[in-house]
Amino acid sequence: MEYVERGRCRELAKSSSFYRRVYSEIEELGWERLKILGRDLTFFSFHIIDQKGREHILEIQLDKDYPKCPPSVSADIPYMFNLEWTESMRLKDVMRQFQEHLNKLQEFWSVLDDIDKSLCVVDAKQPSRASTVRRIQAGNDCIIIVHVNFNDPKSLPECRFMDPGPPAAMHMDCLRMRWRRNSKKWSKERSFSGNLVCVLDAELPRPHSVQHEADHQQIECGICYAQFLPTDEELGARSGTRTDYICDNTSCNKSFHSLCLIDWLRSITTTRQSFDVLFGNCPYCSDPVAVKIDGTKK
Repeated sequence: MEYVERGRCRELAKSSSFYRRVYSEIEELGWERLKILGRDLTFFSFHIIDQKGREHILEIQLDKDYPKCPPSVSADIPYMFNLEWTESMRLKDVMRQFQEHLNKLQEFWSVLDDIDKSLCVVDAKQPSRASTVRRIQAGNDCIIIVHVNFNDPKSLPECRFMDPGPPAAMHMDCLRMRWRRNSKKWSKERSFSGNLVCVLDAELPRPHSVQHEADHQQIECGICYAQFLPTDEELGARSGTRTDYICDNTSCNKSFHSLCLIDWLRSITTTRQSFDVLFGNCPYCSDPVAVKIDGTKK
C-alpha cells in the first residue's frame, strides 16, 4: 500500500500547489506511518506508537484552504487536545502536539491496563482507548461500573452497582455497604485492582486467561461445584468468596473452598486434628492435604 499511495500522491502533486504541499508534508512524517489516504489528499490517517508501545490512529481532515485553515483532527482518546495552529505550521507540528497529548494520558491508560489484566472485565476484548468506563465482575453475577478520571486516574473513581437478580441481591448490598464504609481507604500508592479489593473487602474474579496461566486451577469448587460461596451473613468475610485452596498434587490441581474442604474432612473418620489444623486426604487424588480451621492452607 505504501508504494501505491506514494505514487498516486506524487502524480497529484504535479497538478497543484496544494497537492505538492501535502505530498511534501507526508514525506516528512514518513510513508510507513500512513494508514489511510483519501483520493483527493484531504483525508488521511497515521499510526503512532506511544511511550508504552500502545498504537494509536490519528485522523486528519484538510480544508481546501489549508494551511490558512487548520486541519481537523480526531483520535480514539478520552478527549481531544486544542490544536495550536499558524499558517506557517505543517503536519509534523500536528503530530508533535498529538504525541505530547498522548504523553499526558499515559497514567490513565496504565490504570485501565491494570484493570483489564487483573480483573474480570465484561466485554473487554478490545476496549476503546477513549473509554473511561469499565464494567467489572464482582462475583455472584454482580457487576460494578467504574468511571476512571482521566485527569487524576489514581483517585477514587465513581462507582455504580448494577442491581442483579434476587439470588445475588444480598451480595451486591454487602459490596455497596463496604464501598460506602471503606472508600476512605483508597490510596494512590496502590494499584487500582488492589484498591478495589481493599475497599470492597472481597476477592474479585480474575480474567479467565490470567486465572488459567497463573495457577491452572479450575474455578469451581471440587466439593460444592460452585465458583463462589453463598452470600450469607453467617459466613462473615468469606461470604461470596471464590475457591481459595488448591491440591498440591500437580496431576490433580483440584480447587476447593477451604470451608467446604474443612466440612468434608470433618466427615471422614481418618482425618486427624492437631491444634487448629486438619490433616486428611484430597477427595480426588487421595494425596495428603492440611488446612487450618480458620480456612487457610497449612
